[in-house]
Amino acid sequence: MKKKVFSGVQPSGIPTIGNYVGAMKHFVELQDEYDCTYCIVNQHAITVPQDPSELRSRTRELAALYLALGIDPNKSTIFVQSDVPAHAQAAWIVQCHTSIGELERMTQYKDKSGKQESVSAGLLTYPPLMAADIILYDTDFVPVGDDQKQHLELTRNFVQRFNNRYSKKDELLVMPEPMIAEEGSRIMSLQEPTSKMSKSDTNQKGFISLLDPPNVILKKIKSAKTDSSGVIEYDKENKPGISNLLTIFSAFSGKSIKELEAEFAGSGYGDFKVQLAEAIIAVLEPIQNRYQELLVSDELDHVLKEGAERANKVAHATLKRMETAIGLA
Repeated sequence: MKKKVFSGVQPSGIPTIGNYVGAMKHFVELQDEYDCTYCIVNQHAITVPQDPSELRSRTRELAALYLALGIDPNKSTIFVQSDVPAHAQAAWIVQCHTSIGELERMTQYKDKSGKQESVSAGLLTYPPLMAADIILYDTDFVPVGDDQKQHLELTRNFVQRFNNRYSKKDELLVMPEPMIAEEGSRIMSLQEPTSKMSKSDTNQKGFISLLDPPNVILKKIKSAKTDSSGVIEYDKENKPGISNLLTIFSAFSGKSIKELEAEFAGSGYGDFKVQLAEAIIAVLEPIQNRYQELLVSDELDHVLKEGAERANKVAHATLKRMETAIGLA
């Protein structure tokens, strides 16, 4: 039996090539080896104010992008979080077994609450909902970045606490393990190559969206910050700009950084950048075409409906185990 993987992504805007290289590309690869569940976590999105129509659109758009990237509904389960009531129900159980102190120590809560005049209770209890997302599918592995390690640790603490308190023989809940991406997969800003690429960057030139058209991709790559040496070599400390572009080129071409250094030895940054843009466009264009097809077809709604049905069945069974254990059923 395949080990189970769960991942949830918020519909908070179109992902960047950094999101693609660091996570989404691997989601496609994982589904051949693991039993994968991919969730559009729209309930997490409302911890901060949202425009209702935008949230609906972004949820559907992200689902379409998942499929366009290569997530196969015959291999993986893909669904929208709010279509499976067990997530909110299980989250309440997690909250009731988690201390306020644990939640207040969450780094993301500290960061986000410090930037807002009014802080919702949902922002504080975001991690228990994330824990519920994971445990409902008997998850063995969760792909996580540095910013989510603390949340997964809270989930693991809850699972241990819950099993110790309510389990007589067999473990009620599966203990999830982190699945850490390989080093070197982090894509940095095109304008500030010492900072991570982000879709929320106020400088539009700093990131490439997965839906940016070819002419925009070429323009952004041409304006990417490098240095005055003109030498194409990987030196993250002294040449962060060209090192970042080499990392991107390697991810989109399948060539190693050493191969690229040899291929472009003696070339200038101009030719290198044009060929890098072409490599990115070659990968993204078919994804973008498929995405546009899905948005106007019934196929997307059919996939999400079937995914929700499968997810409901699995999640409800786990929720019932939890409710029976604590005396609610």
